[in-house]
Amino acid sequence: MTTWRDRLEGGLYGLLIGDALGVPYEFRPPERIPERGMIEFEPPPGYSRAHSQVPPGTWSDDGAHALCLLSSLQSRKFLDVEDLGRRLLSWYERGYLAVDSKVFDVGIQTTKALSNVRAGVPALKAGPSGEQDNGNGSLMRVLPLVLWHRGEDQALARDAMLQSRVTHGHMRAQVCCALYCLWARRTLEGSPTAWTDAIATFRVLYPEGMEQREELERQVRPESAEAGQGSGYVVDCLLSARDCVAAGDSYEDVVKAAIALGRDTDTTAAVAGGIAGLQYGIEGIPERWRRALRGQALLAPLVKELLSLQKS
Repeated sequence: MTTWRDRLEGGLYGLLIGDALGVPYEFRPPERIPERGMIEFEPPPGYSRAHSQVPPGTWSDDGAHALCLLSSLQSRKFLDVEDLGRRLLSWYERGYLAVDSKVFDVGIQTTKALSNVRAGVPALKAGPSGEQDNGNGSLMRVLPLVLWHRGEDQALARDAMLQSRVTHGHMRAQVCCALYCLWARRTLEGSPTAWTDAIATFRVLYPEGMEQREELERQVRPESAEAGQGSGYVVDCLLSARDCVAAGDSYEDVVKAAIALGRDTDTTAAVAGGIAGLQYGIEGIPERWRRALRGQALLAPLVKELLSLQKS
């Protein structure tokens, strides 16, 4: 039986391992992704890796940002967006919570947002908020909020939106973060219909006529049958993760399906992998990947504190 603690640990490791697994394949079209049986931290011989200077098993900005959020929550005991902004800036400038303190693969919107933080712009106004500012940079890091949060669904959804605004201020990105957190919470609770349950909960929290609801129905369209493409657009990233989780029978199936989509492989696999880790638990993640994940010294104290505060 998979326990609550197994699911919590699985969620965090699932995000980080999905991210690290996707790093060598990033930016490649789906036809240039290896066969699924050959997708590993170390790509097949002769494969033209993205980020060739990065050792296999290294999480990217996705994982580092997620750990920044978790560390902030554990330190401040509440969602302190100013503290989160400072930690993200520390990552950008000094490699805080990056493996080997090395930063790579920084998104355009994140760069703009952290430049604003550095200039003294309040964190809730730092993230660009135009129609074109809907990358997946706030979605990729939000899962630790679910692992830590003990508030009601409304408080969880609110905090998911607030943390998004530090780097991605448009309502669409905020809505995707909130829906993802509700999906993750239902998965953590063991619901067999977690995605549809999350949509229903969102609609109760944000009735017709509210801006959040309009974004959900008109732009996110969570019940759309259109297949995700694995891109960096926040809506596509979320729906790609939905498809991969729905089609997979194991953690490995889910993250390899995410990478097989090509394009933004590390983030799609991180977002889908976090959910799959919650679903299958830490023991459901292949031991070879858990063992080979780099940065364990950074991760261990955060995991220890997370598990020490949760029910068994």
